[in-house]
Amino acid sequence: MATPVQHDPAVAPTSSAAYEPAVEEQEGRSKRPIVLLILALVLLVGGYFGYQRYQFGQTHEETDDAQVEGDVYPILPRVTGPVLEVKVQDNQQVKKGDVLVTVDPADYQQRVNAAEAALAAAQANVVAARAAVGTAQANVSTAQATIGVSDANRARLEKDLKRSQFLRKEDIIPQSEYDAVQANLKSTTAQRATAQQQVRVAQQQVEAARQQVAVAEAVVKQRQADLDNARLQLSYTTITAPGNGIVSRKNVQPGQVVSPNQQLMGLVASGNTWIIANFKETQLENMKVGQPVSVEVDAYPNEEFAGHIESLSAATGARFALLPPDNASGNFVKVTQRIPVKIVLDKVDPEHPLRAGMSVVATVKVK
Repeated sequence: MATPVQHDPAVAPTSSAAYEPAVEEQEGRSKRPIVLLILALVLLVGGYFGYQRYQFGQTHEETDDAQVEGDVYPILPRVTGPVLEVKVQDNQQVKKGDVLVTVDPADYQQRVNAAEAALAAAQANVVAARAAVGTAQANVSTAQATIGVSDANRARLEKDLKRSQFLRKEDIIPQSEYDAVQANLKSTTAQRATAQQQVRVAQQQVEAARQQVAVAEAVVKQRQADLDNARLQLSYTTITAPGNGIVSRKNVQPGQVVSPNQQLMGLVASGNTWIIANFKETQLENMKVGQPVSVEVDAYPNEEFAGHIESLSAATGARFALLPPDNASGNFVKVTQRIPVKIVLDKVDPEHPLRAGMSVVATVKVK
């Protein structure tokens, strides 16, 4: 009978322990190429995108120090008075010429009425002055006619005197009659001198009357100017929109007493917006007017707007500050300055309106 073979328990565990490390080593070797492949792929993709970003940086300049700008009209009264009515509300769309606020016009209407009365009185004075000129001219004509009569009488009396002298020598007429003719001639001569003086006085009166007409006409012009100014002040009681836009920051209520240059509200122009991008001075080497610009607006993260450079500022933003830097005083620390660049969009997207103050990212293609 065969004897069963007995295995030594110490031998079997030893062979199993030797086999397992070999399997693990084979599995580790099989995973290592995959890890290296993935690492190489990551490096390749990263290098590709890095190169693309480098190439993009060589041909583009970008800044996030940019915002949308627009015309904002301050609505300011030009006269003092209580507000009768406010016809608009915040964020209301208005058109050019629409009435925004009305100020009580009673005081200014009274000034217009007074100016109209003063103008009418001045015009009446002109009529009276012109009539005085006519009267003075008539006096000149009367005095000149008196001179003519005196000349005729004098000529007649001179002839009478010559006859009287002949008749007196012949003793035909008495001495008294001769003396009477001689006295009448002297009287006529004196009357003529008086008439000449009256002509000169009348002519002076004509000149004075004409001066009065000129003064009266000047007063009429002054009164007309006063009336025009009063009407202008009256027109200021109605405050209208200077352009199309949207009412913002309304700060006026009916019954409030307003004064000149007090801002009542702002009117943001709805049809004219642009972008001011503040690029560093080191980014402007290749930047020129007309270059295309890609604009990303924070309010519309999925939209991209196309535009172009319209102009570059002639000075840095710091030069327009309330207290511009003075590098000649104190210690000097060099700081990179920024230049405002104006960018306009090529077309307006009505579905994505831009509002003044929005933050944007501007990218200029410089090459």
